[in-house]
Amino acid sequence: MNAFAKRNINPLKLAAAVAIASAAILAAAPAGAGECPADQVMAGATKPGATMPAGVTDEVLASIDLSSKGAEWKGHLLRMRKLVVQPGGVVPWHEHSMRPANILIASGAITEYRSSCKVPIEHVAGDVAVEFGDLAHWWKNNDAAPAVLYSADILPPEMTDDHTM
Repeated sequence: MNAFAKRNINPLKLAAAVAIASAAILAAAPAGAGECPADQVMAGATKPGATMPAGVTDEVLASIDLSSKGAEWKGHLLRMRKLVVQPGGVVPWHEHSMRPANILIASGAITEYRSSCKVPIEHVAGDVAVEFGDLAHWWKNNDAAPAVLYSADILPPEMTDDHTM
């Protein structure tokens, strides 16, 4: 006889209770690290910032031509990049309506100025920023150490420069 049976506990009911409790805790939790606080979200909250890169290197580590996946993917690239943003460095204002991306902050810290957030968003090592849809933003390293970011994005054929930030 297992421990659940000895205590007359239905494992399915226990699993359901744990799932409900977890969902309640997550729903009540404040914004996580590297996210805009819920009470600061607003469309058009931040106007365009820096328009030129400064103190940032952008290295394409690998790319895959997705054309073989069908006509709708013709000319699209899935790419992985490494960006190193020096102290005071800037990734300029850009938008993501055509280019979804996930950004992993591998080391250091960096501040994001997002069009949909009234306050700057601090990202630290281990954070992942999701960039998709009606989003425009710019980043600045306000820290004393370089920030190392890894970006995985889908570059559409309209954005022909393989080094588009």
